[in-house]
Amino acid sequence: MNSERKPRRFSPRSLELPVIQAPMAGGPSTPELAVAVSAGGGLGFLAAGYKTADAMRADIEAVREHTGAPFGVNLFVPQPSVITPDALQRYAASLAPDAERFGVELGDPRHDDDGWDRKLEVLLDLAPAVVSFTFDFPGADVVESLKKRGVYVMATVTGRDEALQALTRGADALCVQGPEAGGHRGTFDSAGAPPEVPLHGILEELSDLDVPLVAAGGITTADETRAALSIGAAAVQAGTAFLRADEAGTKPAHRAALASPEHFTTTAVTRAFSGRNARGLYNAFMRRHDADAPYGYPEIHHLTTPLRAAAAAAGDPEGLNLWAGINYRTTMAGPAASILRSLAP
Repeated sequence: MNSERKPRRFSPRSLELPVIQAPMAGGPSTPELAVAVSAGGGLGFLAAGYKTADAMRADIEAVREHTGAPFGVNLFVPQPSVITPDALQRYAASLAPDAERFGVELGDPRHDDDGWDRKLEVLLDLAPAVVSFTFDFPGADVVESLKKRGVYVMATVTGRDEALQALTRGADALCVQGPEAGGHRGTFDSAGAPPEVPLHGILEELSDLDVPLVAAGGITTADETRAALSIGAAAVQAGTAFLRADEAGTKPAHRAALASPEHFTTTAVTRAFSGRNARGLYNAFMRRHDADAPYGYPEIHHLTTPLRAAAAAAGDPEGLNLWAGINYRTTMAGPAASILRSLAP
């Protein structure tokens, strides 16, 4: 362990611009994007989900090569399996025509912990300024070990019960995610309907808590940032707004779809791609499979991975998970620094 590294203290209230770039697993969150946002006065984030511990380490080191500004790293918290073998088989049969059309085999629907232990070892070694968790919040022992290394620890929550659980375990701040957000909902319950209370309503419910609140969900303009700050948020977290940034690793078909509101006219919540509720542009894959998709993360995620990869390679947005929040129409393309300034209050 690198015990020589001095602990650093961070707070959302210390940011020059109260804007955090959301961690977006699967490619969009790159070291270049995190550098641009952190160097511009916001807080850039790396997404460790789906990566190996070694790849996460390399990303952290890449950011540190280019900026001394604080940045964050996000981990998915592993949870027990919730899907039955029969449900997996039925959904695989439903997906078979898609696999045949793309000429690929379906993936291995395994249950895993996304390299949890090894990633924690790397985080304790490198001690980034901020670590956030999604899909649950770890035990107090994990949180305390990170805090002893000077790490600021944030929990992603979607309601009061989750918020209180996270605070009991030692969270320094709460990323309050509303249903307007693109991508996966951060609910602790992997097989339940997520709360539908709007972001501002959740912020008001948590206003009595003596902890910084970071507002996430539908933040794509300065007006939306100001609105969240006006009801108690210390900062906002924006993901969809940065998907079209020059530095983002967003797939070309995803970028093009975000810029085509005349074709993709709405978003919807689906579990068809991953077995967990997530919001994206409503496309043909969702129309075909929303009705029969079971809960089952990460098994369904692994099952559909070859389909999504084939769709991306073919430039086919109708077969790709086009994660996006409800206000995707007001996103802009260009340098991350310009997008960051457009979100500042």
